[in-house]
Amino acid sequence: MDTRIRSASDALPAIAMQTDGLIPSPRDAAEPLGLPGARRHDRRIEDYGLIGNLRTAALVDRFGSVDWMCVPRFDSPAAFARLLGFEEHGMWALGPVGIGGGTPEVNRRRYLDGTLILESTWLTPAGTVQLLDFMPVGDETAQLVRIVRGISGSVPMQSLLRARPGYGCRVPDLASDGVRASVDLGVGSLWLDAPPPVRIRTESGDLSSEFTLSEGETLAFSLSWQPGTDAPPVPDGDRLLEQTQAFWQEWISRSTYAGPDRDAVERSLITLKALQYEPTGAFVAAPTTSLPEEIGGVRNWDYRFSWLRDSALMGEALLSCGYVEEFTKLVKWLQQVFDGRPESLQIMYGVEGERDLTEQVLDWLPGFADSTPVRIGNAAAGQLQIDVYGEVVDALFKAQLHDPSLAPVVAPLVTGLVTCLEDVFPKPDMGIWEVRGPRRHFVHSKIMAWIAFDRAVQLIAAGHGDGPVDRWVRIRDRLHTQVCERGYDPDRKTFTQSYGSRQLDASLLHIVTSGFLPPDDPRIVGTVKAIQRELSTQGGFLLRYPTEGDDEGVDGLPGDEGAFLICMGWLIAALAAIGRPEEAEIFKQQLLQIRNDLGMLAEEWDPETGRQLGNYPQGFSHVATVLAAMATVPRPVSSGTR
Repeated sequence: MDTRIRSASDALPAIAMQTDGLIPSPRDAAEPLGLPGARRHDRRIEDYGLIGNLRTAALVDRFGSVDWMCVPRFDSPAAFARLLGFEEHGMWALGPVGIGGGTPEVNRRRYLDGTLILESTWLTPAGTVQLLDFMPVGDETAQLVRIVRGISGSVPMQSLLRARPGYGCRVPDLASDGVRASVDLGVGSLWLDAPPPVRIRTESGDLSSEFTLSEGETLAFSLSWQPGTDAPPVPDGDRLLEQTQAFWQEWISRSTYAGPDRDAVERSLITLKALQYEPTGAFVAAPTTSLPEEIGGVRNWDYRFSWLRDSALMGEALLSCGYVEEFTKLVKWLQQVFDGRPESLQIMYGVEGERDLTEQVLDWLPGFADSTPVRIGNAAAGQLQIDVYGEVVDALFKAQLHDPSLAPVVAPLVTGLVTCLEDVFPKPDMGIWEVRGPRRHFVHSKIMAWIAFDRAVQLIAAGHGDGPVDRWVRIRDRLHTQVCERGYDPDRKTFTQSYGSRQLDASLLHIVTSGFLPPDDPRIVGTVKAIQRELSTQGGFLLRYPTEGDDEGVDGLPGDEGAFLICMGWLIAALAAIGRPEEAEIFKQQLLQIRNDLGMLAEEWDPETGRQLGNYPQGFSHVATVLAAMATVPRPVSSGTR
């Protein structure tokens, strides 16, 4: 029986019926063990490290607590949801016993070289211990393995597993056969294998252990999800560690990137790979929901789905570093979701092609740093976003240039998409930033439509695919003229956000490298200068567009937000293209410097508070790192004579 959640809406009816009186009070819930920062509000998004198995992911904080994990898929209901609430909403804390009973903050953390295995180290008065957190790759069963090692001394340790199914809304049923403990999630079960004796706290719904770890000792904890009620095989922690390390190191060894800042690029590549859903090839934009774009604000969205735009750019970034297989998997997924009917295109899907992404609010969760509402699902799935056609077609076009064997595969997708684009490109839309205000004729959308027609014409001219090429040439040329006439402000020497608008938009930087105009065209150079002048924040980071504080802005939402990090990647590429490589290099280093200690980036950056904002880690932001590195690779100097 297939018990996987097929869409966000599938899970909600059961969740909604299980919230009354089932969560212990905050005081009762926090008492079994003294937990780190039990109700702290000073957590930062970048405090977390990512682990994953190419099907789902988990986030581990600086105290050794797993505060977010959805099983078995990225978009399944979270069993640990402390990220968006408090301890009573689910977590798994594991670490040394500190002063007052709480677990202290780790003294050092890092990823094992070339892997997604997170190593956390505590230096305590009683001794030194290390924790290795990872999710084995290749097994359909989601599994979280936590291996603790005694480095020196003899250290008192504690483990408290508090699963809260349905995004923290209910206390689960627990069971034990004396060797293993199980947690009933309603949709499948979690099985805990722990070497120390596990105490079941039925009244609070917790599984706890206390033990002492001495020098040279190693203990492996494992939490496995099963779709039914049968217990999974007992895991071999050492073998799983070895296999997981070998998988990631072999994978990253295939990178073809050999330029500067290689470690940063490889960390971003690993992160992008971790966001690809292995069974289908779809990418999720991020593995989290509702991490705020403004602390205390309402700009909180679910990013655990596959946007066609994000998937195209993430796949393109991997392809640029030699990962043809990952892009080929993405192409197969695109074939699946189009299913020969590109006219029914959505701008995003579930990772297995689900179309129902109904947006709902989880009102029992207080949100990260009191930022509400907490949403699951995403209503933007039903929007018209014309730019999507351009991003997908451009990525497919570049793929067949990179690997000519892909041309017969991508050509039908390109011509099918452009055929559908003929019907929609004249319309106003919601644009790349999927505004929730009135539709507009966004200039970026029109430029991306031009790209789609242009690439289709080039593909057919090269002998790949069929289509009404003469008509598409006429449409392409009319679009070019229209954008230059209606989307350009000659007084300010810049393209604008939409036809007739004076506002700017950082997405216009796409125009620089699109081939729409030569990079040295005064209109291109003027647009880059204007965006820097009007949208820059401290440190040179860019806002997407102006917001209006408490008033609704062009996006139909109140509130402000941080600087959008993929815009920094576009700026760096634009500066390099228009002949300002020194400035591009400076901004690249700015981007790299705001990564956390693990090399991770969220969606946005707040230059005033110096903290990351938005869902985390964000695929777009790691695309920016790869894009910035590729744009600033020193070009060989010609030794020829004039």
